Amino acid sequence: MRAAVVYQHGDLDQIVFESDYPEPAIPEGWVKIRVRASSINYHDVFSRRGMPGIKLPLPLIIGSDVAGEVVELGAGVDGVEPGMRALIDPAPRAENGGGMIGERFDGGRAEYCVCHAVQLVPIPDSVSFEAAAAIPLAYATAHRMMMTRGKIEAGEKVLVLGASGGVGTACVLLAKMAGAEVIACASTAIKLSRLKTLGADHLVNYVDHDMREAVWDLVGKPRVVGGGGVEMVINCTGGGTWVDSTRCMKVGGRLVTCGATAGFDEQIDIRYVWTYELSLLGSNGWRRSDIEAMLAYAEAGRLEPVVDRVMPLQDVREAERLMEDREVFGKIVLVP
Repeated sequence: MRAAVVYQHGDLDQIVFESDYPEPAIPEGWVKIRVRASSINYHDVFSRRGMPGIKLPLPLIIGSDVAGEVVELGAGVDGVEPGMRALIDPAPRAENGGGMIGERFDGGRAEYCVCHAVQLVPIPDSVSFEAAAAIPLAYATAHRMMMTRGKIEAGEKVLVLGASGGVGTACVLLAKMAGAEVIACASTAIKLSRLKTLGADHLVNYVDHDMREAVWDLVGKPRVVGGGGVEMVINCTGGGTWVDSTRCMKVGGRLVTCGATAGFDEQIDIRYVWTYELSLLGSNGWRRSDIEAMLAYAEAGRLEPVVDRVMPLQDVREAERLMEDREVFGKIVLVP
């Protein structure tokens, strides 16, 4: 089968496109999937580069967001039929040994992959494989951040950093669906223009303008006696942005984070945390219910995942380069 294989950690040239890689065996309780689409996440870049203190099994087929069709069942699988359209919930499960697909065992950058039957989530007929493949790591994560942890409400003001990425675009769409007012931050005029088409109410180019000052100009400087600031900040970038983020939050505001793509070694002025009674909330990935909610939104036409481009699997190096260089708006999807 065709597959993109990482034999050792390193730069993009460590991704090797194989035209005749062995198809995976099917353990008991598992199923074989014909991959129709697999989207790229920044987590894939970390896996290819190598993460300090985390040992991955090599060689490895990366790719945790996978949508396709069931083609073969392992022994002991019930309630699943060949031909079923499904995406794979990539979360570690006891049934799959506690591993994440595309990280602990081979993932979706191939013509075929395997997963435990309990990981299958049916895809409604009206939802494309490309849209489904965009959901788990980015959109379901955003759903947990915005709805479960952040508890976004209509009329609130939300500041989204890194708004042009997979998680960021999902947060913008979910916030608007909830009836919130969105301030979206990105690095180029083109990205900001596209965020406007998604419904963002205010746009901040953080390269050309100081983000904190720009937000204050829009909603006012937060005051202890009330007024100014935003109710919620979505910050999954890190990289030295937490101080400015907290300075944009009104009394009782909350900051929600699920990652730190620009750096995790943050600083924060805790005087503002207690003075303004701020809440700093972590959101760890997703739950199956978040995936199912996003599929339901897509089926109902309420929210369509933003796919920047669909690329053939053999162009995987260029797809990852686009991700690394932040030349992407939304998601990149690979098709074998």
